[in-house]
Amino acid sequence: MKTFAVAVAAALMFTGTAHAEPAKVVHTSAKFQNYSPTAKAVTYDAAKVPDGAKVTVLGVPTIGGGTTVLLKLKGLLPHRAYGAHVHVKKCGAAPADSGPHYQNVVDPVQPSVDPAYANPRNEIWLDVHTDGKGFAYTSSTVDWQFVERHAQSVVLHNEHTHTKPGEAGTAGPRLACVNVRF
Repeated sequence: MKTFAVAVAAALMFTGTAHAEPAKVVHTSAKFQNYSPTAKAVTYDAAKVPDGAKVTVLGVPTIGGGTTVLLKLKGLLPHRAYGAHVHVKKCGAAPADSGPHYQNVVDPVQPSVDPAYANPRNEIWLDVHTDGKGFAYTSSTVDWQFVERHAQSVVLHNEHTHTKPGEAGTAGPRLACVNVRF
């Protein structure tokens, strides 16, 4: 947990932007629950993302014009891999409501499974593996920022992200979603 706090402090210390309109720091903390229109974080599979599990997302612009996104999870299943990505729409009643992954350069073919577009330099991938207590954290830094098109959520998937052509960017079923206004 101390390492996550150090990462957050370091990310905040290096905020800034080279753009005329500065990007913003975003922060969301919530507990996963069944869908309701006012829920910040939704679980679609309570067996894999239990009600009451906690999520924190921090998005920070970097001095060089990039973005760092930090993800912290508590109360998930122990010793388990999860995939996670930033998505274009808010969480909804159905897992697909959050839309596709946010891509800096949008693949003209959707769903995107082309490694030229579906990769950790063009998307924000936040794959984790929980410890014995169901805790995990990770971060992703890209060299671009959310500008006119804002991402709106982070989705937890059933497995780590695949990278092979024809399946790049996929990570199995959507298990949970948290609204984040990047």
